[in-house]
Amino acid sequence: MENPFKQILHDEKLPEIIKNRVTDNIALIKLSLEVAELFTIKLPNVMATLIKEEPKTDPSNDTDNE
Repeated sequence: MENPFKQILHDEKLPEIIKNRVTDNIALIKLSLEVAELFTIKLPNVMATLIKEEPKTDPSNDTDNE
């Protein structure tokens, strides 16, 4: 069986439309990964930080009114 990659001409250039499709697909994949990371990692971390954060002033522990 002959290797099909050896049949590729080294002088031949890839058409611009193929280059554009490949770069668009890569950009879409990167965007999808960033959106997935935003909703699966960053957003839960922010929510956990907000929930754990204690209020700066606690009215039940106010010592200025004594």
